[in-house]
Amino acid sequence: MSNPPDAPSLFSRPYLIGGILACCGAILFSTKAIFVKLAYNYEVDAVSLLMLRMLFSLPVFLLVGMLALNRRPEKWHILKGHFRLVIFLGILGYYIASYFDLEGLTYIDASLERIILFIYPTLVILLNLVFRKLIPNKIQISSVIITYVGIIIAFRGNLMINDQQLVLKGGLLVLISAFTYSLYLVGTGKLAGTVGTQIYNSFAMTAASIAIIVHNSLIHGFNLLSFVPEVYGYALLISFFSTIIPSYLIVEGIRLIGANNSSIIGSVGPISTIILAVIFLGEALTGIQIIGSLIVIIGVLLTLVSSRKETVHKKIPDEN
Repeated sequence: MSNPPDAPSLFSRPYLIGGILACCGAILFSTKAIFVKLAYNYEVDAVSLLMLRMLFSLPVFLLVGMLALNRRPEKWHILKGHFRLVIFLGILGYYIASYFDLEGLTYIDASLERIILFIYPTLVILLNLVFRKLIPNKIQISSVIITYVGIIIAFRGNLMINDQQLVLKGGLLVLISAFTYSLYLVGTGKLAGTVGTQIYNSFAMTAASIAIIVHNSLIHGFNLLSFVPEVYGYALLISFFSTIIPSYLIVEGIRLIGANNSSIIGSVGPISTIILAVIFLGEALTGIQIIGSLIVIIGVLLTLVSSRKETVHKKIPDEN
């Protein structure tokens, strides 16, 4: 559940462990944009790079999933009961969301990509309101408004220094990625504890891996030997450090502290991306973008404070 009625306090041991896992996962996920931008220097398209990423990841997900089922055979019947939803969420969160994100990175800087993508914590809160009838408190509502103000400010700053049409196109693609990833997080918050985090993540990611491999095969054929060595190197880095490791960390974090809190703690994501982009890509941020980024962080940190003070959420009464 994304915000369980008896959610742990901010400083309890489960919350700290879950928070650390979610934080580390967000930082590792943020390295993806850097590796992708570096790989684009070697004439590889988004679909091919995503295919290599998931192709390298697939054996690990299959192995971990089968080992987890072997240790917990009773979970097999639970998995079968939710199998279609697990597959759907995996494809949604790590195939569709990843595809739109990588396509967006062909038009905008890694720093702006991370800022736009980071609206997903507020989207998670809104989706939980729609689908799970969890009413956000006043501070959460305020954080949503503040976050979007920051996004608009940062976005306008980028429009001042780049081709507006390309920035708008790239920004829209990344926005779609943020929405689909938010749907994945909301669904994961409900299923991870039921199915088991390792089993859920392994099969969800396996489905996403197969989907992107098939997609690439239909577009380019199954040609795995047409890239320069640097592309394979970056694909391996994306696979292990930006996919496999953070996917398990974040799912376990969601199980411990809920989807809302996990997504909010991911506030370290845009900051780490901005720092890495400056170091490795030589990107420069304008003062307006920095202000927008800080406003985004303030918005999501307000949500974190509200999660600490008010962990019990009132539900909308059922119509029946």
